Amino acid sequence: MAREIWDEFDEKIDTEGLKADAKEAAENGGGNFKEVPVGKYEVEVNKLQLVKSKKGDPMLSIWFKILAGEFKGSTIFYNQVMSQGFGIHNANNMLKSLESEIDIEFTNFKKYHSMLLDVLEAIEGNLEFALEYGVNAKGYNTYEIVDVFEK
Repeated sequence: MAREIWDEFDEKIDTEGLKADAKEAAENGGGNFKEVPVGKYEVEVNKLQLVKSKKGDPMLSIWFKILAGEFKGSTIFYNQVMSQGFGIHNANNMLKSLESEIDIEFTNFKKYHSMLLDVLEAIEGNLEFALEYGVNAKGYNTYEIVDVFEK
């Protein structure tokens, strides 16, 4: 019997986590949200992970949850493709700006993933950030941590 694609999905994807995410989305309005405009926001990091981009490239993904103001509870998504040196440089700079006290360096993706787990453990529940969210002249989103606060 041929292996079904569904079996592959079930093996590769955290279906329990996916069910929990779907439940949370339903409880929080199911995606009916206002787009977050450029500006400065008080945020915390909800997710910090190495994922695969739509094109299949390695990508750093950070979810910044807004903690105060009109957009409280909304998320700003930082995604940096890491298939070239410039992308790795940008990702490293963003991670360094989180002031986790973890050594930020790229050796390979397996070690980078492990380092990301250490960074998340160091900052989650301990630090909040002032994030300057903008758009550059070419229309690309920009992200800059301008201040770090202890909880």
